[in-house]
Parts: sequence; structure tokens; C-alpha cells
Amino acid sequence: MIILKTEREIDLMRKSADILIETFKIVDSLVEPGIRTEVIDRSRTLEVGQIVGIDIGVELNKYFSDAAKTYAVGEISAEKKRLMEVTEASLENGIRAAIAGNRLSDISYAVQSVVEEAGYSVVRELVGHGIGRDLHEDPQVPNYGKPGHGPRLKAGMVLAIEPMVNMGDYEVVFEDDNWTVRTADGSPSAHFEHTIAITEDGNEILTLGR
Repeated sequence: MIILKTEREIDLMRKSADILIETFKIVDSLVEPGIRTEVIDRSRTLEVGQIVGIDIGVELNKYFSDAAKTYAVGEISAEKKRLMEVTEASLENGIRAAIAGNRLSDISYAVQSVVEEAGYSVVRELVGHGIGRDLHEDPQVPNYGKPGHGPRLKAGMVLAIEPMVNMGDYEVVFEDDNWTVRTADGSPSAHFEHTIAITEDGNEILTLGR
């Protein structure tokens, strides 16, 4: 069941998002070659040329917000930079499709179109989601699919849209720690995410900052 949020509930989620935004500012200041931090990984030392994804969910007043960013550690290759740029562009295109009256799969198609036009692939096994009192609510928001399918988007829906894009094949492998996910072919992957609220006249990106 898709839960429509009231304006009061969306305002509480804005406050949750404000904390998330401030948290990312701290992470922004930490990511650099040579650092070891539990914010990123308990055992890894970051090296020049890596790209690392960080996904943060914040709960405040029993309402969640969720966002993710991929960071370049020092200087990275032109290929990895392009992967990050395309992934972020696919998120922006998905958000543009997240308006009242469209179908849920219009978001999916908007993301996939940007990704595949660039020659990359969209992870199938991990998807975006509704969000509110729970971090993961209905509906699931895949990053691939044909347009014009699924529930009609309505004002009051709050969604976490989060493309995960691989430079190679779309298949991924889940590690035994029940947390780590890597590409099956060892290719680089990028991930960006925002929490958005659909309004009567468009949408609001709650996790963008004001």
C-alpha cells in the first residue's frame, strides 16, 4: 500500500533531511586518500583513484529521509568520472519524471534511458522505494522498465530514487556479511540518491538542501 503523506508529515521529513544534509557535509570533509573511517568501511584505507558510495538514512520524529553519494578519492580516471556524471544525470532525469499524473515506471524508464544511452547498465536487484515512517515503504522504484506502467503518481507520495549504475554488466554479487554488494564482473559502479516529495505542481527534493 502506497501511503500519501500530509504536508505536516512532509515537513517532518524535511527536518529529517536537514540532518542528513549536515551529515553529508561531515563526510564531504573526511573523504580523502589515506583515511580509514567507519563512516566508509571498518577496514579499508582509501586510495587515490577509487570511487566509493555512501548511503545514509536518517530518522527524526519517526520519519525517515534517505540519500546516497559517490565520492571520488583524489584524482580518478576519466572513465570513472564519466560514470559518476552519467549516474547523477540519470537521477536528475528520473526526478524530472516524478510528477503527479505520470506512472511509476516513467521514473524507471527515465533513469534507464540515460544510463544505457551512455553504454552502461542499471543494477536490477537493488531499487528505490517509498519512504516515510519506515525507511523502505511501498512502492518499489526500479531503475529500469517500460514507460506508462505501474501506479499513477500523486501529490503526497514520497520516494527515494536511487540509480545504481555499473560500467560493465548489471549483475551484482552479495557478500556473506549481508551488507557488501559488488559487481559480478569487477567493473566500477556508482550510486546517487535523493528523497523527493511529489507535489501538485511538480516535486521537491527534500535531501538537496535549502
